[in-house]
Amino acid sequence: MIRINLLGLPRQKKGKRGSVAAVAEPGMPGEGPGALIFIVAGLIIGLGVLYYLWNDANKTSVDLATKIEAENREGTRLSGVKVKYEQRRKEADAFEKRVKVIDQLRDAQTGPVKLLNTVGESVNNTDAVWLSEMTENGNTLNIDGTALSTIAVANLITTLKHTGYFKSVEIKSAAQDATNKELQSFQFTLVCERQQAKS
Repeated sequence: MIRINLLGLPRQKKGKRGSVAAVAEPGMPGEGPGALIFIVAGLIIGLGVLYYLWNDANKTSVDLATKIEAENREGTRLSGVKVKYEQRRKEADAFEKRVKVIDQLRDAQTGPVKLLNTVGESVNNTDAVWLSEMTENGNTLNIDGTALSTIAVANLITTLKHTGYFKSVEIKSAAQDATNKELQSFQFTLVCERQQAKS
């Protein structure tokens, strides 16, 4: 009698029970669930890793955005501080310029007074000398006057030099006054160069 195996399973040989394991064919119920579980578990683990990496990158991105926003706010604040500082510095520079102008005006105002006081004291400390005219040209001062002797003119020159106000005092001319017959007198002209103002 001929037997046909319609199931496709190998037949066990008589006398050798259990020695040959049944080989499962693809699509058989014994193979599918195990491989499917491994595939599903792998997908779940992969998705979990991807979610973790995405979440970590998202947190880093949010942290960086927060820090950038904070830095931008700080930069804006510092820009305002810089603008205020520049404005205060300009005001301070303008104030300093005004103070310098006021000091220069004050020096220019007191300069002629100091000059007149210096020359006046020098003439008062010298006997027999009278001034008739005094002209100023820059740092040069021309003094015209009358003296009873040339010694009086020399004493006036010495006195002017000792004031420290003049760099040099030179006699430009000295001549006897011929118009006054009763009294011997001399007409003189002095050229005085003032010291440079110390800055």
